[in-house]
Amino acid sequence: MKKTIFFALAGVMSLGLAACSGENVKTTSGDSIPPASSQTASGSQNKERPESVTIISLNASKEETELEVPYDPQRIAILDMASLDILDALGVGDRVVGTADTSLEYLQNYINDDISSLGTIKEADLEAVMACEPDVIFIGGRLASSYDALSEIAPVVYLATDTELGVVESVRRNAMTIASMFGLEDKVDELMAGFNSRIAALAEFSAGKTAIIGLVTSGSFNVLGNDGRCSMIGREIGFENIGAAADIDTSTHGNEASFEFIVEKDPDYIFVMDRDAAIGTDGAQLAQEIMENELVMGTDAYKNGHLVYLAHPAVWYTAEGGITALDLMLKDLESSLLG
Repeated sequence: MKKTIFFALAGVMSLGLAACSGENVKTTSGDSIPPASSQTASGSQNKERPESVTIISLNASKEETELEVPYDPQRIAILDMASLDILDALGVGDRVVGTADTSLEYLQNYINDDISSLGTIKEADLEAVMACEPDVIFIGGRLASSYDALSEIAPVVYLATDTELGVVESVRRNAMTIASMFGLEDKVDELMAGFNSRIAALAEFSAGKTAIIGLVTSGSFNVLGNDGRCSMIGREIGFENIGAAADIDTSTHGNEASFEFIVEKDPDYIFVMDRDAAIGTDGAQLAQEIMENELVMGTDAYKNGHLVYLAHPAVWYTAEGGITALDLMLKDLESSLLG
C-alpha cells in the first residue's frame, strides 16, 4: 500500500522515537509515561500507566488516520499475519485470543483450541470476533471493506507496507507503531538489527542485473512490478525489473504474461512466487511444472541456473510486513543468489 507512513504526525513521532531519545511518550490525555526501558526490575513503572495511546493507522478508505487504542491491550484479535508476526516477535503473543487461519509454519502455535478461529485474512467471522471480546483488532488490506463493521466491536489497527518507502522501513515503522501500544519501542531496533546489511549485500550482487519477477497462479505466469508483492526484489535489492512498466498497476496479482514475453525480454534472472502453493490450492500444478517449459528452458536465465523459485511463497504472499517474514524472505534470496 503506497504512502502509508505511520509516524508522519509529530505526536506519533514522539512515540516512535521515545526509546531512542530516552524521552517519555505521550498518551492521548497528554500525560507522560516512561519508555519500556525505564521500567523497574519488577516490571512496575515509575508513573501511572495510561489507559490509551494514539497511533496512526489506516481507515476503511485506506487513508491515514489517528486511532485511539488501549495501552497494553490484554485481548487481541488477529486478522493479519504480518501483525501477528510482529506481536509474536515482540513477545506479546500470549495476548492473542482469536486469529484468522494460517498455513505459516512459524505461527502454528496460534492455531489451537485455546485461541478462537476468526475466519480468514480475506473474510472475517464477525460473530466469532465479537465473541472473543477483543480490546483491539488487527487487519490487513484484504479486510479493508470490513473495517467499519469490525470497528463496531473494537478499535481496528490497519497497517500495510509502503512499496515506495520499502519493505524494510515499512516493517520497522509498523513494528514501532505496534510496540508503542505496549511500551516496547526499545525492542524494535534489536529485532531489526542486521536487515540493512543483508539488503546491502544482496544489492551489491544485483547491481547491473535485470530480472522478471512474477507469480504463478491457475496455470498462468503473472508479472509483478515494483508496486506490490515482491517489490523488495526490484526496489531495495535493486534488480532492474524489466517485466512491468513503472506506470502499470500490478499490485494485486500481477498482469498475465506469455512465456514468449519472457523470451523476448531475456532477463538475467527470473523470480517466481507460487501463489497456489501459498494459499494451498487443491490440485494446482506446481510452479516448476508450469515454468519449466520449452520456451523458458531456452532462456539464458534458465540455462545459467537463474530461475529462482521463492522457497517460502506463503510468507511472501500472506505475511510480507512481518519481522520473521522479512528474515525468511531475505533467506530465500540469499540462499539462491549468495550461496
